[in-house]
Formats: sequence, C-alpha cells, structure tokens
Amino acid sequence: MVDRGELSGSAAKEIFAALLAEGGEPASIVEKRGLRQISDVGATEKAVDEVLAAYPDEVAKYRAGKTKLLGFFTGQVMKAMRGKGNPAVVGELVRRKLAC
Repeated sequence: MVDRGELSGSAAKEIFAALLAEGGEPASIVEKRGLRQISDVGATEKAVDEVLAAYPDEVAKYRAGKTKLLGFFTGQVMKAMRGKGNPAVVGELVRRKLAC
C-alpha cells in the first residue's frame, strides 16, 4: 500500500502495530481508521490553490527568491488535507503552481 501511494510510512507503522495487537486485514484497518492517503490530483490541486491564495505575501517572497518557503507551503497544504495528502503529489503541485 505504501509502494502504491495509498498509505504514508507513518500510517503504515500504525497499521502494522494494529495488526500485531488486533489482527485483521490491513485494508480494513486503513478504511476503519481513515488513513488512506489522498493522491487525487484534483483534490490536491484545490488545496494547493487555497493555500497559495491565503498567503499572497509568502508567494511573492518565494518568487523573489526565498525558496525555503517551499516547505512552509507544503506543510500548509498537508495541514489543510489533514495529513492525508500524498507528499510527492503535494510537493510537485506546490512547485508547479509557484513557478507560474
């Protein structure tokens, strides 16, 4: 599930611990606990757009050369997605949107 981008590494550890403690099927534990990672580009793009719109001053600073703000934007998107965003998809979309 991690290799397919359905589950983050930290969620996988949580699932593994639950399997050891309770048994069961990994997929059912993921669904029951709502740990499936969001890799949908459309949903992620919406969250990225909302975050960038909420921080216009930081966007201007990033475009002026303060590239360390990339982590800030990625973190804000992950926060908006309640930690369920696929970090690779989030990072790529943030970089792409900031390049415009």
